[in-house]
Amino acid sequence: MKRMTFGATALAFILAGPALAQDQSIIVQSTTSTANSGLYDYLLPIFQETSDIQVNVVAVGTGQAIKNAENCDGDLLLVHAKAAEEKFVEAGFGTERTDLMYNDFIIVGPAGDPAGVAGMTDVQAAMTKIAETGALFASRGDDSGTNKKALQLWADTGIDPTAASGDWYRATGSGMGATLNTGIGMGAYVMTDRATWISFENKQDYGITVEGDEDMFNQYGVIPVNPEKCPSVNATGALAFADWLLSDAGQDAIAAYKVADQQLFFPNAPDN
Repeated sequence: MKRMTFGATALAFILAGPALAQDQSIIVQSTTSTANSGLYDYLLPIFQETSDIQVNVVAVGTGQAIKNAENCDGDLLLVHAKAAEEKFVEAGFGTERTDLMYNDFIIVGPAGDPAGVAGMTDVQAAMTKIAETGALFASRGDDSGTNKKALQLWADTGIDPTAASGDWYRATGSGMGATLNTGIGMGAYVMTDRATWISFENKQDYGITVEGDEDMFNQYGVIPVNPEKCPSVNATGALAFADWLLSDAGQDAIAAYKVADQQLFFPNAPDN
């Protein structure tokens, strides 16, 4: 099945950009989950079997990745905060945003389950119980896609967890792996993307306590940086990698990536 590639508008921007021959490398400003899960380690050698483009990944929280791209410190954006991505494109920093793949968010917690939320599928109800019982909850607090989603879910409960900062609500200001380590160390519940959790090695007695709510859907998007805003961008190289990710070959490679025999990401690029 033929997959969508970026359209004529993006192509017009690319024709105005530097030729690929000038630079055979690109910088991808990326969310951390795609890097920490090992996805790039799997995908990039497959891509580079048919391309001489060197892909360099900068893995930071989604908010920082978007800021970096706005500062022209990247050629392609691959993140997971759709509203922020659409603003990025609307402001002219990106040529076009396309769905790439998805998975979901989960809440993990200790075996003792102090808030009694294990097995719940209603995330707002579970978060309300965590707050009402005063059970510890560790948040990234770093403007990442995961942090943005968690704050949205807290807002849906009508609870402002930051009012309990330093009490039961603990913001780490760090990435997902570090937040999981910190949360596990203090016995706190943690919201994480499933891919990072599957790949995470320091689980100790922790397990998934809350999952399955449609509000925990986690969509990833891909956006070439606009050379009209950033004249130094390698637009040709960025489009080549983006188009591969959205192609049948790229989508099949994403689907094939597994850890512990579990698929981490599910491709959903739109058909052409």
